[in-house]
Amino acid sequence: MLPIDLRGKRALVAGVADDAGFGFAIAKALIEAGATVCVGTWPPALNIFRTLLERGKMDEARKLSNGELLGFEKIYPLDAAYDTLEKVPTDVREHKRYRDYGDFTIDGLAKELVKDFGEEPLDIVVHSLANGSEVKKPLLEVSREGYLSAVSVSAYSMVSLTSRLLPLMRKGGSYVSLTYLAGERVIPGYGGGMSSAKAALENDTRTLAFEAGRAKGLRVNTISAGPLASRAASAIGIIEAMVDYAKSNSPLAEAITAAEVGNTAAFLSSSLASGITGATLYVDKGYHVMGKAVDPRFSPQG
Repeated sequence: MLPIDLRGKRALVAGVADDAGFGFAIAKALIEAGATVCVGTWPPALNIFRTLLERGKMDEARKLSNGELLGFEKIYPLDAAYDTLEKVPTDVREHKRYRDYGDFTIDGLAKELVKDFGEEPLDIVVHSLANGSEVKKPLLEVSREGYLSAVSVSAYSMVSLTSRLLPLMRKGGSYVSLTYLAGERVIPGYGGGMSSAKAALENDTRTLAFEAGRAKGLRVNTISAGPLASRAASAIGIIEAMVDYAKSNSPLAEAITAAEVGNTAAFLSSSLASGITGATLYVDKGYHVMGKAVDPRFSPQG
């Protein structure tokens, strides 16, 4: 037996606000493998997330294989659009959805982690963050502001997290992010600059792998996950059609599950993947290898 063993490891999963997406599934897989997990949650969603947890609304999703309910070591407010509190506009800092959370920036998160757990508290960082304010617009109609915000939140935040958390990482640690095939192929309807952000994220993964590897022996990889009809993905507007199309045209003619992505992230975070860095690992039932839509009359036996 060759188990994924993350006992004694601490992970931060940035971008968990419900139990339906990849972030939660990755956190669950890491806990199943023995890690303790802290999460970073977008401040406007934090109260609702905590309430759902406290009222048992997520208990079914929280069930572990041993029958216990997963728990997070700490839940931090995090808006990865901002590196430091000084850079946050006054109207955001003073907004009712932000003002009670203190320093909710990436720098603030780093300081809180050191305060709570010491100088090098982390072994694993997962970037499960993406947002495009104009994602429903084709690229020809996207404003400069919309394009740059998509790249900022969905790609540069990985650079910032890697940089600012690097001093907190133990040697041999791992960073994992989530990308999508739109970073290398045209996916009509996946707009707002998000495809550009995913392309940037994949390129940055390779560069960060070199720089973080040489700086501290850290690994950096990204998972190109197939489409999932999560609450966050509903903002795209065509997610159900994306899931159905991928399912119909993949070598394995089935939709991916969040758990499959979670298990892959746990593997990449473990010593079993000690030789893997700078990689884009596809978890999409093989959809990325296809160059033509499948004829619905096709049968492997035909």
